[in-house]
Amino acid sequence: MRYNKDMISVAILGATGMVGQKLIQLLTDHPYFTITELVASKKSSGRAYKDACTWLQNTPIPSDIATMTVKELYSPLKSIPVFSGLDSSVAGDAETHYASMGHTVISNAKNHRMDTGVPLIIPEINPHHADLIATQDFLYQDANKKGCIITNPNCATIVASLALAPLYARFGLESVYITSMQAISGAGYPGVSSMEIIDNVIPYIADEEEKLESEAKKILGSLSKNNTDIIPAPFAMHALCTRVPVIDGHSLHIIVEFSSDSSNTISEEAIIDAWNTFTGTPQVQALPLAPTQPVLYFSQKNRPQPRLDRDRDKGMGICIGRLKPCRRKTEVLPKPSHSTKHYSFFALGHNTIRGAAGAAVLNAELLHHKRLLT
Repeated sequence: MRYNKDMISVAILGATGMVGQKLIQLLTDHPYFTITELVASKKSSGRAYKDACTWLQNTPIPSDIATMTVKELYSPLKSIPVFSGLDSSVAGDAETHYASMGHTVISNAKNHRMDTGVPLIIPEINPHHADLIATQDFLYQDANKKGCIITNPNCATIVASLALAPLYARFGLESVYITSMQAISGAGYPGVSSMEIIDNVIPYIADEEEKLESEAKKILGSLSKNNTDIIPAPFAMHALCTRVPVIDGHSLHIIVEFSSDSSNTISEEAIIDAWNTFTGTPQVQALPLAPTQPVLYFSQKNRPQPRLDRDRDKGMGICIGRLKPCRRKTEVLPKPSHSTKHYSFFALGHNTIRGAAGAAVLNAELLHHKRLLT
């Protein structure tokens, strides 16, 4: 792992878990950050990392990480930026604690995503939502240390939001209907049992539909006039989430109803152009983990596929295909007015990279660019 005096020391909470391991993998040799502290549960603390975790990544544990002693959760930390890969059962209080101690907590957990004043960020879509950090008010133990919490969305929400953002910006949306086919790695380790998932599709994931419906509208929403909260995007959202026997890569079937008063011509060509030309701050600033093209449309009829396309652009790119207009007399949707358009398409993203650890790292890179990491 590279290190120099100008690099920023970071800690990882939940370092032995799946998200924590992926964070270690992505932060190894990062040009901005160096891992100096690892934090996990009491049973892992005091042990060398290689002895405390079951390493499940496709690269070896970095040698300096392998011998690093794991600290117990709630231990004092020297690093200001703290990445949280904690399970939601413990993340809420722990993240609040570290923010109150003056740390910048970059969280992958669900606990604070919908809190007033906490930004829920996808850097290509809503980097300006980071302004909410200034409104956060924790019980600081040191008046000179102002901590904060910034969150990245649920894994399926990230895929959906990156697919929808270019369309919402150009055409406006009235309603969105999503059916997800989510990989088993999204359930963590050991995840779904083989007896449940082999030769099967599970048509329910606890809390997933509610997260997808609410989080996407916050991400695509606008800052309030006093910059203290987010006004959710006004379109209707309906989600049905399923678990499928795929290791990595969440796939979504999405139906959109465009705004009837859109001033832009809505056509297949215009929709594809909106996706393929979509960029944001990460691309303009060439942030290290940013995908060159965040959204890419595949013209082939049988793409995208998880096994073939989930790793595109460092696992950070969203792949889209199968765009087609919906029939006017479809039973899936209410009969549209003469000026409203309905289209369906297929979207895919890597759930543990773009949908989790990679999202947190890109958020940290954004904060570094905005000079919000101290």
